[in-house]
Amino acid sequence: MKLSRITLTIATAAALMTTAACGNSGGDPLSTKSSSSGGSAAGGVTVGSADFPESALLAEIYAGALEAKGVKVTKKLNIGAREVYIPALQDGSIDLIPEYTGVLAQYFDKNAKATDADGVYTELKAAVPATLTVLDKSAAEDKDALVMKKSKADELGVKSIADLQGKSKDLVVGGPPEWKTRLTGIPGFKKIYGLEFKQFRPLDAGGPLTLQALKSGQIDAGDLFTTDPSIAANDLVALEDPKNMYAAQNVVPLITKSKSNPTIEGALNAVSAKLDTATLAALVKEVVADKKDADVVAKEFLSKNNLG
Repeated sequence: MKLSRITLTIATAAALMTTAACGNSGGDPLSTKSSSSGGSAAGGVTVGSADFPESALLAEIYAGALEAKGVKVTKKLNIGAREVYIPALQDGSIDLIPEYTGVLAQYFDKNAKATDADGVYTELKAAVPATLTVLDKSAAEDKDALVMKKSKADELGVKSIADLQGKSKDLVVGGPPEWKTRLTGIPGFKKIYGLEFKQFRPLDAGGPLTLQALKSGQIDAGDLFTTDPSIAANDLVALEDPKNMYAAQNVVPLITKSKSNPTIEGALNAVSAKLDTATLAALVKEVVADKKDADVVAKEFLSKNNLG
């Protein structure tokens, strides 16, 4: 979605995010099945995703890997934020979703402290509710990043989030609505870096609203993901995070424990074994920049790696 000129308001952002969260179903993704090959009620697995392209792509990869092993799969993509899809996992609306170790650990344990990949994974396994489980983490990592125009960062003389001290009060920052309360958002900037911004604009999770707002100068800094090809393509820069506000964020399958079995675990762990950050970034580029369908990119990845 490209907008040549926009005036961002909370109402506009909310309307566009609602559209994005509905995916291609034209309705509530939790009430529609985008694959006709079965579902939870039939003993299969319902795969969900968050409402951003990388999550939907990973969900397509998981779904394809499971189908290749004869597992009945239903897809419910673009559900929304973690605050929506975790309850959906817990009430049985979905069974499986791609996740990220650091933010998931912090979601379940507000006191999670580890920042390294193995430490975060250990904390996560201990924090996951008894009805859920995480499988093998992949080497692929994708973090939130506070991103600015390179020209703006150079003007302010900043290379890291810490460099914004004494300057943030004059800056408008944008990100997903959840940033208002998450430790990985506005509260974290204040607690970890001592930053208070002039204004916070609720936009989307590393999506087109945030990108366009950065490009047009509607915001001075915003939330994009480190694997997003839009950063380099638009002369943007991701600020360094010296205090590790964003802990390790390895891609990991989160699944309802009652749905997990050796066949499902084997298929999903095999996917994780083939994913590293460079591979994930290249796959995301195909979807975001090259405009290829996520299911097509997923099938090509699975075929190339003998997983589908």
